[in-house]
Amino acid sequence: MKKIMIVDDAQLLSSAAEAVSSAGYDVIVYPSGEAVDRYGSERPDLVLCELDSPQISGLELLSLLSERYSELIPILFTSDSEDSEAESRAFDAGAMDYVRRPFMPSVLLHRIDNALRQIDSVRQLQGLKVVAETDPMTGLYNKVFVQKTLGELCARADGTLMMIDLDNFKLVNDLYGHGMGDRVIIRFADILRGVIRSSDDIVGRVGGDEFMIFCRDVHSERLIADKTAAINSGLLEAAREYMGADMNIPLGASVGAVFVPEEGRSFDELFKKADKALYTAKENGKHGCAFFHGTGAQGGSADHQNESPSLIGARKILEERVKQRGAYETNFDDFRSIFRFISRRVDSYHYDVEFILFSFDIDIADEKVEAFGNLLHRTLRRSDVFSKSSRTQYMVLLPQPVPDHGEAAIRRVMEKWRQLDARTNIYCEHESLLGEE
Repeated sequence: MKKIMIVDDAQLLSSAAEAVSSAGYDVIVYPSGEAVDRYGSERPDLVLCELDSPQISGLELLSLLSERYSELIPILFTSDSEDSEAESRAFDAGAMDYVRRPFMPSVLLHRIDNALRQIDSVRQLQGLKVVAETDPMTGLYNKVFVQKTLGELCARADGTLMMIDLDNFKLVNDLYGHGMGDRVIIRFADILRGVIRSSDDIVGRVGGDEFMIFCRDVHSERLIADKTAAINSGLLEAAREYMGADMNIPLGASVGAVFVPEEGRSFDELFKKADKALYTAKENGKHGCAFFHGTGAQGGSADHQNESPSLIGARKILEERVKQRGAYETNFDDFRSIFRFISRRVDSYHYDVEFILFSFDIDIADEKVEAFGNLLHRTLRRSDVFSKSSRTQYMVLLPQPVPDHGEAAIRRVMEKWRQLDARTNIYCEHESLLGEE
């Protein structure tokens, strides 16, 4: 039996509910304030809704449902308005049909029957498309679709291509069986969905325990590192939930990342570079991320062959795993420690430092703040340090600036930001912390 959800705040559709029920449909009636949650639990075949509902308008309800469930919402609007613009807005928003009140019950039922047949046809086509594009175990995009889509995406869009591989996953199958391994893979797919933006990013399964993500318009190593940490934290939590708190398999995920278009636009070449970065992440202890830059994912070429093994090991613990281009971005706690250390040098030696504060208006979108952080990373020197100190502020340290370097750096940043977004205001304050002669 087909289920019809009627959204009715003002009891304008009570006669419609009676007519639909008498025609053999399963009818459920909710106010608009409950409809979004109830849609998920009831999964109706069609929603019948007043376009100009006094609490939540029909168009707003459709928007909320589409955003929450990321699928085709089968909805039919009713209205007593003679305004042709209202009907046009309803169809533009994605309505299956539009019925003016008052209506004859037979006309309404005819429209409902037509809408349900249309929905069945669309869902059948969608089902065939899903089968062709998705991995049956995880529901993620499959290897064929990912490679085709990313080939097209990398050719025209900017962002970060990530290869992800589970660390020590074979031990799960060996010790707990393939059934447990499947459960971990399925849960891991959900974890990956949780770290991407559903409307902008692509995630797929390209092998047994190998996955790939493309994050559109992301060029921040810190952001990729944060995503990697979240992936590993979620995976460890799931493993302990499934296999017990005493689970001692060193399960985790390694990530190899490459920036597009900095390292090219050919998917085949980008894939190879991300794979090299993934190998570096594995070699550097696993459960982390590495980035491909220039000629490779390894950094440093100094000759340390005369150093003792203990010194080499100690240095490797401290130094960057991968020599990164661009300014050094760090979290605020680390930035504060760096600032305090440099302040001691300023107090004790002739050591000049430029301190800069960039600020946005409080109502700025998070995406624009993130874009400004990416701009700082690309624009400042490799020896400069910056951090996001609040939702709308970045702090910058320019150690040992050459004469007028601070002013020049600020001008360069501001000019590039105006090219990127001329309408969003950014405020800058700065001072020189000068050491005594």
